[in-house]
Amino acid sequence: MITPQKISLANIPTPITEIQFEGKSFLVKRDDLTGVELSGNKVRKLEYLIAQAKKEKAEIVFTTGGDQSNHARATATAAAKAGIKSKLFLWGNDSAKANGNLFIDKFLGAEISFLDKNNFENVNQIMFEERAELLEKGKKVFVIPEGGSTTLGIWGYISFMEEIKNQIDLKNIEGIVAACGSGGTAAGMLAGASLLNIDIKIFAVNVLYPKETIKKKILDLAEGCVLDYQLPCKLKRDNLEIMDGYSEEGYKNITKEKLELIKRFARQTGIILDPAYSGKAFTAYYENFITKGKSGKNIFVHTGGIFGVFGKLEKYLSIC
Repeated sequence: MITPQKISLANIPTPITEIQFEGKSFLVKRDDLTGVELSGNKVRKLEYLIAQAKKEKAEIVFTTGGDQSNHARATATAAAKAGIKSKLFLWGNDSAKANGNLFIDKFLGAEISFLDKNNFENVNQIMFEERAELLEKGKKVFVIPEGGSTTLGIWGYISFMEEIKNQIDLKNIEGIVAACGSGGTAAGMLAGASLLNIDIKIFAVNVLYPKETIKKKILDLAEGCVLDYQLPCKLKRDNLEIMDGYSEEGYKNITKEKLELIKRFARQTGIILDPAYSGKAFTAYYENFITKGKSGKNIFVHTGGIFGVFGKLEKYLSIC
């Protein structure tokens, strides 16, 4: 087995907290507490990706996402911490009143190219073409795809599975529920569970891609990691389950009903969920486990996203 190098960026291990909500008790893995500027699940992947960028002596890191991308913000932060410049290719529009993640991107000095939806569909090609131009000028560029979801990046959630195994007895846990954008978090958990021989369901709540598309992305990433790093295991593909239908309003939007649930949850627990990821994932967890009395055997992973709340202030305040 080949174990890749990493650098220390995240405040880990993150705690597992027993939560009381609407008379029900359940466990939340607080991956929103990995840091402040680096808050959320993306930093676990970046510990491996930025280590590789440094190894390759990169002068600038490219990555992509929406204008309120948690991954883009975490990449800009991690790159700054490592002494590397960053350029972000973001789906959205510039604003003189940038808030949330976009504010942090700008404040950290990341160079930003804004793309419309059509151009964003070709963002990987755009990044690699610009990389080629800079390489010709003698600049070393390290490209991180959407969400840091590569066979290297998902090691962040392979190690997550070892972390959680050391924190609690997983024998009585049936599944782990987390939001799923580009698929790297779920892929890492699936590969990690297979490597550690943990028989547990990985419930991925898709917020961006259609069910079959994201399922293929997750399985391809996990299988690719097994092959690339010669992991001594067979992937337990049947342990992956996509919880579909919780982002019908689209990645950048959130319904009033979900916001009402987020508000109730915040006021009873003091934990705030974001509109793009954890708010939608918690809705799936609430409807499938809490209301059906199965929450005690399934862990909810809070993947962060607090800065994204500031991009939706009017919507959040409209329900107060």
